[in-house]
Amino acid sequence: MSKGVVGTSVLRKEGVSKLTGKEQYVDDITFPGMLHGVTVRSSIPRGRITGIEFDPAIDWSEFTIVTAKDIPGRNLVALIVDDQPCLADGEIRHSEEPVVLIAHRDKYQAERARRHVRILAEPLPPVFTLDDSLKCKQVIWGTDNLLKSYLMKKGDVEPVFDSAEIIVEGEYETGAQEQLYIEPNGMIAFAEAGSVTLWGSLQCPYYVQKALTPVFAVEPEKIRVIQMATGGGFGGKEEYPSILAAHAALLAWKSGKHVKMIYDRAEDMAATTKRHPSRTRHRTAVSRDGKLLAMDIEFTIDGGAYATLSAVVLSRGAIHSAGPYRCDHVRVTAKAMATNTPPHGAFRGFGAPQSIFALERHMNKVAAAVGLTAEEFRRRNFLRVGETTATGQFMEEDSMMDELLSEALERSDYHEKKRRFALQHPESRLRKGIGFATFFHGAGFTGSGERYLRSAVGIEADALGNVKVLVASSEIGQGTNTILAQIAADALGIDYEKVTVAQPDTALVPNSGPTVASRTCMIVGKLVETAARGLREMVGPGEFTASCHSYLQTHEELRCYKQYVEPPNVYWDDEKYQGDAYGTFAYAVYVAEVTVDLTTYETRVDDFVALQEVGRVIHPLFATGQIEGGVAQAIGYALSEKVVWKDGRMANGQMTNYIMPTSVDLPPIRVFFAENPYAHGPSGAKGIGELPMDGPAPAILNAVEDAIGLAVNRIPLLPEDLMEVVHG
Repeated sequence: MSKGVVGTSVLRKEGVSKLTGKEQYVDDITFPGMLHGVTVRSSIPRGRITGIEFDPAIDWSEFTIVTAKDIPGRNLVALIVDDQPCLADGEIRHSEEPVVLIAHRDKYQAERARRHVRILAEPLPPVFTLDDSLKCKQVIWGTDNLLKSYLMKKGDVEPVFDSAEIIVEGEYETGAQEQLYIEPNGMIAFAEAGSVTLWGSLQCPYYVQKALTPVFAVEPEKIRVIQMATGGGFGGKEEYPSILAAHAALLAWKSGKHVKMIYDRAEDMAATTKRHPSRTRHRTAVSRDGKLLAMDIEFTIDGGAYATLSAVVLSRGAIHSAGPYRCDHVRVTAKAMATNTPPHGAFRGFGAPQSIFALERHMNKVAAAVGLTAEEFRRRNFLRVGETTATGQFMEEDSMMDELLSEALERSDYHEKKRRFALQHPESRLRKGIGFATFFHGAGFTGSGERYLRSAVGIEADALGNVKVLVASSEIGQGTNTILAQIAADALGIDYEKVTVAQPDTALVPNSGPTVASRTCMIVGKLVETAARGLREMVGPGEFTASCHSYLQTHEELRCYKQYVEPPNVYWDDEKYQGDAYGTFAYAVYVAEVTVDLTTYETRVDDFVALQEVGRVIHPLFATGQIEGGVAQAIGYALSEKVVWKDGRMANGQMTNYIMPTSVDLPPIRVFFAENPYAHGPSGAKGIGELPMDGPAPAILNAVEDAIGLAVNRIPLLPEDLMEVVHG
């Protein structure tokens, strides 16, 4: 039996092929006679289409052209709510709405032709802000612009507020954020004999299959989706690839040829989904000795023009909005509103970064109102074993928040720096500050999501003892292929080098669910571990290769499948929105040290400590990289990545003026792990991918307030925003 590899930093499975350039991305692929497709989009945020003009200067007979009337099935992008058309037909709801598709064998000719198509439309009054949407200034979706709402209740807040001596209120805002993955969206499609095959840069092959089934009015088996090497996703390749896949497939269906569609960076930034902007209002009753008595939270997000995944983002944001704190009376009113911008969608953290930013800024405000330090106030209110979360989930495991807070503050030298920074000269233009955030993040789908999904995985072996993991979970840079191979190798007791992971292909691998929600390692990994143990039982004891050879002497194949079974004593009420929201949570304390320049009004993060409890670390190097990358992304979210909107369109959709942090802008990011193995995770592991997106923004803004003595409750905090706060 081989030495266990879980907990070690083995070589990345696809590392050599990526390093040498052999890895095949979708734009590396070409087919004989392949066409190149482009999209003609609306130029107004809201209106009615009155016609489409094709410039006679172009010989249109050379092109394949698709409009809504060419769709063989239903004109929709199937997801949660069937409200978004594949191609606009009559109505325009945002300024990047796709209307016409064009393909040509020369991609430059296709691009030239795109500029010679004019969408004629009668403008209608648009809605751009949450307030205008809430007031129904114009009804643009349904009867009240409400894409989705939840009411989450624990106890009864009103009597508590009626008798409370101390009530603290606050309002907090977050902006949109662009995923800015290294590889833009891309897809190739081919259609023949009533079936469609797609190769693409994507996170969720079975999502694409589900979305295209009604478009072509075929059975799911007729839609084959193959994930190519994918240069990052961060949620931006969860639901959006379904749209691009449908467009490429429609052009392929009509032309009879392979069609490639690759967005350039400008189109990708302008047209695809972003993180939902949000506004959160807190009203908190607290005792004089600093105990939380009641929390009344209004969490509102901007969903954009269509529902997409707003319901799920809203759900996760609402559940995390009360944090890892004990409070007997909680009411969360959550709303996702429609506006005339391109739809917002999945992005790492999925609603939690928005609500946790508000919560952790507000907790500092409540602490100050009762005369306690931010640290002491939190210690008095952390959830402990035997208590319940805002959804009523019983805490069976120790959150370790007290220990994590102590360790994080010690590693960051928080108390000494806090004392020293308080003594800085009042005339200094460079102000130092330090702040922290304490938070948790649920792993896996919310509530009954995993039960409904019923994910499946497979493990197969050949007569030489080589093992292949069969999952639809995609490698998008985070290490899926490596960690699943580690888990399988340990469960089988074989060498890591003997295990490979199949390329995600809906024709060849079972539906293990989407690569989202911090679920790949914990949920899919546990299924892989279970299937591997099942395969081991099938071949019996003894040396693995010999056992496989012996088994296949009398059987045609050696394969074991396992399907998700919910852990015992897990209950969730979808109607009341109460119960066990997640199988478990990962917990963290992040500490940020900043310098605020009151001459330039720039904020720089000088040091960052990220401490998290994640069950068991499968691959230390990858886990550290996940945290470092997430923190870097969240520093951009907090300080520089501002989406500028103009008439519902992203006005700064270039990397020259949408400013993401580079290595020059980042501090030392010091990553530490605490391990408290989770019984239902592979080798005790939990999910961690979204966790580092949650804590940096509030920790940084708490540090800014410590530095300048003024509260800033909106991100991103650009220099001009800080100047406005300082000068009132």
